[in-house]
Amino acid sequence: MDFKLSSKYKPTGDQPHAIEKLIRGIKKGVKNQVLLGVTGSGKTFTAANVIENINRPTLVISHNKTLAAQLYQELRDFFPNNAVSYFVSYYDYYQPEAYIPQTDTYISKETEINEEIDKLRLAATTNILTRSDTIVVASVSAIYNLGSPQEYGKIILPLKPGEKIQRNDLFDRLLDLMYLRSDYNFKRGTFRVKGEIIEISPSYEDTVVRLVFDQETIRRIEKVHPISGELISQLETIIIYPAKHYITQKTYYEDVFKAIRQELRERYQELKKTGNPLEAERLMKRTEYDLKMIKELGYVNGIENYSRYFDGRKPGESPHSLLEYFEAVSKDWLLIVDESHMTIPQIRGMYNGDKARKKMLIDFGFRLPSAYDNRPLMFDEFYKKTHKIIYMSATPDEWEIKISGKENVAEQLIRPTGIIDPEVFIRKTEGQVKDLIEEIRQAVEKKQRILVTTLTKRMAEDLAIYLEEQEIKVTYLHSEIDTLQRQDILDSLRNGEYDVIVGINLLREGLDLPEVSLVAILDADKEGFLRSRTSLIQIMGRAARRVDSKVILYADTITRSIKEAVAEVERRRIKQTEYNKKHNIKPQSVEKEIKARLIEKHEIIDDIKPLMEKEILLPDEKEKLVKTLKKEMINAAKLLDFETAALLRDKIRYVQGN
Repeated sequence: MDFKLSSKYKPTGDQPHAIEKLIRGIKKGVKNQVLLGVTGSGKTFTAANVIENINRPTLVISHNKTLAAQLYQELRDFFPNNAVSYFVSYYDYYQPEAYIPQTDTYISKETEINEEIDKLRLAATTNILTRSDTIVVASVSAIYNLGSPQEYGKIILPLKPGEKIQRNDLFDRLLDLMYLRSDYNFKRGTFRVKGEIIEISPSYEDTVVRLVFDQETIRRIEKVHPISGELISQLETIIIYPAKHYITQKTYYEDVFKAIRQELRERYQELKKTGNPLEAERLMKRTEYDLKMIKELGYVNGIENYSRYFDGRKPGESPHSLLEYFEAVSKDWLLIVDESHMTIPQIRGMYNGDKARKKMLIDFGFRLPSAYDNRPLMFDEFYKKTHKIIYMSATPDEWEIKISGKENVAEQLIRPTGIIDPEVFIRKTEGQVKDLIEEIRQAVEKKQRILVTTLTKRMAEDLAIYLEEQEIKVTYLHSEIDTLQRQDILDSLRNGEYDVIVGINLLREGLDLPEVSLVAILDADKEGFLRSRTSLIQIMGRAARRVDSKVILYADTITRSIKEAVAEVERRRIKQTEYNKKHNIKPQSVEKEIKARLIEKHEIIDDIKPLMEKEILLPDEKEKLVKTLKKEMINAAKLLDFETAALLRDKIRYVQGN
């Protein structure tokens, strides 16, 4: 099936040129291209047009779940009749296994309440293997070990009407696929039996498969509603895919267990010889327990740590990841890296971070050394597994530009609103606070908002206190502010409770503040991460929502970063102004309503408001509050509202810790 883009919009501005250039590059066999698109220029729409035209399976990677969720929703709207999937790490209450030796704290892997995300992950891999018109929007979890796509694709259960199959044989096959029989607690990943009817709830769908038997023959296969049981459609055939990504085949057990026990014996003796008898005994007990669970159930929490053996990989060999699922169906699939200036460095750093965590587990006898091979891809491994890449960013890094070549950079500088980048002013630091106050007062008179960035938390707090003494409605925002309060502060800025926010790094994803007309950067000439070319351009872009916005850099020295950032913004302004003049476009400021958060919308929260306001909770009150907040958190996750879900998660942890 071909991709079919559905939208009331047509490419405008420099979108047609960018689309044409990217498509031409892909068809010519160019591996690396850059889409340099300013904020608000419609980069996702451009990417959607490219996907439709080249008609290849596509993976879109973003550096966090919130942005991935936004992209998923946009692309799902653009391609309503194609398979658009969402693949991120297990959501809330997912905690990777870890050990903290300083406090002798072992943290077990926790994934108990992630059914909705698990369903979406399984739907993604199923779509890749069954449909060519597949788009998967993923976080960097796409580079983590997932199990072999070949094994996942082989262990399937095809069924069709008229087929003869013994019921017990069918039960055994479903159990092999990690489906559990549950006649009373029927949910995703289970099956139940009602006389001549067997119902299966696939882990990757919201519907139920009903098999109607006539003795040992399947008479009908139906897709039905999971609650009402209402018939949705009759099927001529159905393929049931595994209920989990990482599964094992019992035929391999003898050889696999033999190899694992050989490593266990060697590691056990090594720990004993180096004076670590406690760690040796711990490792022996944990590993033998895992093997018994795998033998009995085919699965154990943490089974992926033995993946090297089940996959038949050699020590150090790269793990299977989502990229290999694409590779299994297409040798020329497309990768789009969103916010590449953030995503690429994150992919680079994943391997070392994971290795450091595993080292603690291995050193202290919680895992065998082979657990190192349950890991994310190294960057070189990641890059070798890709074919065609589009790096999408308003500020692509030097690496993306260099590896693509300037001739393969497609620019998209024109916004549909006609807004041009803000004008930039450089002023001396002497008297900067006095000058800033005057600028703030002028903006406040126009009912506009202001962002001010400093270099340290102390400076942010001190400046906010001083501005407050000048009768300016101000607050500060930095990493020590409780997560629960951050969105409240941003909402308060938008609705006018505050006029100014002072912070260190106001580049956090999802920070969309159309009311901001002035961005002031103090100590702009202090070279470093917070004052790099990329950071300066990004923070300047926070003012690119209004026609009368501006940026002030307070600096005594014109650093290389300032020079390059200002030159780039000025280059964009010239092109944008010329385009508006040529096409007689009058820029319009962005208007965006302040949405009530999910936390405030749900009526169920009204029942627990008194509890949320109490300083001391009785045990039964705490239990009721946590239960309700968990329910709301899961609802938020289902709606892909991860901002709210994260707030609820932190509130739960706060309540449980008090």
